[in-house]
Amino acid sequence: MKRIGLLTSGGDCQALNATMRGVVKGLSHNLTELEVYGFMDGYKGLIYGDYRMLTSRDFSGILTKGGTILGTSRQPFKMMRVPDEKGLDKVEAMKQNYYKLRLDCLVILGGNGTQKTANLLREEGLNIIHLPKTIDNDIYGTDMTFGFQSAVDIATEAIDCIHTTAASHNRVFLVEIMGHKVGWLTLHAGIAGGADIILIPEIPYDINKVIDAINRRTAEGKGFTILAVAEGAISKEDAALSKKDFKEKMRDYKYPSVSYELAEQIEKKTGIEIRITVPGHMQRGGSPCPYDRVLSTRLGAEAANLILKEQYGYMVGIINGKVKKVPLGEVAGKLKVVSPDDQLVQHAKLIGISFGD
Repeated sequence: MKRIGLLTSGGDCQALNATMRGVVKGLSHNLTELEVYGFMDGYKGLIYGDYRMLTSRDFSGILTKGGTILGTSRQPFKMMRVPDEKGLDKVEAMKQNYYKLRLDCLVILGGNGTQKTANLLREEGLNIIHLPKTIDNDIYGTDMTFGFQSAVDIATEAIDCIHTTAASHNRVFLVEIMGHKVGWLTLHAGIAGGADIILIPEIPYDINKVIDAINRRTAEGKGFTILAVAEGAISKEDAALSKKDFKEKMRDYKYPSVSYELAEQIEKKTGIEIRITVPGHMQRGGSPCPYDRVLSTRLGAEAANLILKEQYGYMVGIINGKVKKVPLGEVAGKLKVVSPDDQLVQHAKLIGISFGD
């Protein structure tokens, strides 16, 4: 008899269900006795004992279903060692619920914060497998996270749709793409969607260079410009501030996001009409794309393989096209960012895309 737990934590994405399906199918086809417990709403369910036993029916027909059948929530890693409002020790509560169900392994699907808590539980002696989920593709130790390509497809389609209206009205459009700390999603969608300017957190922009790029297109007879702007895009001036000074500045920030600040600056300096499009949570929604369905199935199946072999304490990642186990302790807490020297950035620059630097 194998008893496993499943939970999905942090922001949702399109391939969570497909990945859980891969885990359970990989186990059920190789075991005669299996019990699967799903913890509801992420770590919250593990902390407060909110779970239910899942059957094969729960995993039928969910390959193409977005979101998560277990629900999710954000439980900040930095608060895990802080007792709740009733004084409950969250880490101890999670351990007790794990032992209460006599679990052989807990499979945790989530991003960076989720991964850090997964590693904490590993350090506390629990058998853990982590599966890398995030539309940001910023998890260290894997070339790709599930959910990323589906989000790229949606963000790219948004830019594609903007092209026709931007060209019709000779306007400058800013399309704001998700990504507070890293710019992988904006970089890929920007290139795929034919954006003229791409602004990401890792390459602070000079507003004058951005305007130069717009003016250059105008001088070439191109009446419109499309900017793909990451949520976390930052100016060179702000990037030079200390964390304390930047936080102080943001307290009085009058704009809904950086795109609105950029729009105001560009309009003032050029007189060009600006429009802003924010696809927002659409980038997390809908069905997983075929690439993510395949990736999720592979990652889930390998997680099942590790459980069958009783090899715990790993993240399952994909490196150079091969699914591999990566020690959790080696990757937890690390962020995979875009290097300004990344080949993809350099190729984008070669074809004339401006990064505002």
